[in-house]
Amino acid sequence: MPTPPLAGGTAGPAALRPLLDTVLDALHQGAARRGGPLPAGGPDSTTSRLRTAAHPLIPDTGTGAEPALRTLVTALAEGAADPAHPHCAAHLHTPPLALAAAADLAASALNPSMDSWDQAPAASALEADLTAALAAEIYPQATAPDAVITTGGTEANQLALLLARERHGPVQTIRGANAHHSITRAAWLLGLPEPVVVPAPTGVMDPAALDEALTRLHRPLLVTATAGTTDTGEIDPLDDIADLCAAHGAELHIDAAYGGPLLFSPTHRHKIQGLDRAHSVTFDLHKLGWQPASASLLAVPDHHDLDALHHRAPYLNAEDDTEAGLPDLLGRSLRTTRRPDALKIAVTLRALGRTGLADLVDRTVAAADHLADLITAHPGLDLYDRPTISTVLFRPTGAPDHTVAVIRRTLLNRGHAVLGRTDADGRRWLKATLLNPHTTPDDLHTLIDLVTTVTDGLAEGSTPR
Repeated sequence: MPTPPLAGGTAGPAALRPLLDTVLDALHQGAARRGGPLPAGGPDSTTSRLRTAAHPLIPDTGTGAEPALRTLVTALAEGAADPAHPHCAAHLHTPPLALAAAADLAASALNPSMDSWDQAPAASALEADLTAALAAEIYPQATAPDAVITTGGTEANQLALLLARERHGPVQTIRGANAHHSITRAAWLLGLPEPVVVPAPTGVMDPAALDEALTRLHRPLLVTATAGTTDTGEIDPLDDIADLCAAHGAELHIDAAYGGPLLFSPTHRHKIQGLDRAHSVTFDLHKLGWQPASASLLAVPDHHDLDALHHRAPYLNAEDDTEAGLPDLLGRSLRTTRRPDALKIAVTLRALGRTGLADLVDRTVAAADHLADLITAHPGLDLYDRPTISTVLFRPTGAPDHTVAVIRRTLLNRGHAVLGRTDADGRRWLKATLLNPHTTPDDLHTLIDLVTTVTDGLAEGSTPR
């Protein structure tokens, strides 16, 4: 077998072109075979089909590039949960834009490693400019805001707690009962005291309870607020929380992994008023930014706030190289080898601009509002609350919690819809997290019909499949 060609250099594109045709054909064929938002039959059936197609994974003699790509990409696409399908709406799992996926291909082909300048000359400059520009969107009044790119909200929240610890020592974290699980996990990972939990009886942090906690606890304190909760999409009262932090001398971190990109929408940015008052902000673009994962960042109002991340490894950032003018990239992440995720984000921002991103945000939020209207008008469904961003909670009227869970699993096993579940207000709810700006009113009507059909079948005593 000849030596396989490489993806880079001047010959790389010619080697990639026929393989891309194979991949695109396989993606199409797999999606056609699947025929819906996810494969029918549940885990056992999906696993069996995948293993049949993929066996043997490590043959003695390889099949060659085209058969391997066609077989495995087709199998993966056939067995995928496809976030581009309007009925795949369980999680903060975005359908990526085609242009962002294309940019990600270029990043893979060039393969810069973002841990030293001599592995990523242009990519490091692009990342520096992009992170500064995005940080300026979050902190418009700051003189030198900056950000570091992370793998997601979990890593960004961990970095926020790490930076607070480096400034103040074993900081006491205060979080809402509605906060993402990564806050508690980060405190454990960093050896910090277990976070104090403030009630969120209405779905958002209770300012009066926060005031009481800040009054009785000893400094240093770090409050973590949420702009877009995972369960309901609700946003804590950020300005009120920032006022309390200022009054008590506490720092504030805002996890805006979900709600942060509302900044791009003149219609909806008021919902995150006060974001710029935080000492650090988690901001994802693989949610309401339509990027392939991962595309997240932690932003700070001053680039010196990131100084604690500095690290010296002479083979990557020797001191005399830095003094001679080579950029030092190790302080841009706790990771060493990492991909140039800035490229796909930069391509998207340049291609769409603020107005294009605002249109995507507004379409997505409008779809959630329309779904809420349909649920409100339906005599057999209850709506939890009007959506704050694009998460809609609903349930069949009078259904026990067990039935709600069975409805969800039945839709999954049939391959008809991917809905999430959450417990709120003492009851279990179906959760639709809409992130597809191409979703139509007909798609939403069909989603409601799918749920009610299963509900009616259960009421009649039919066995779910």
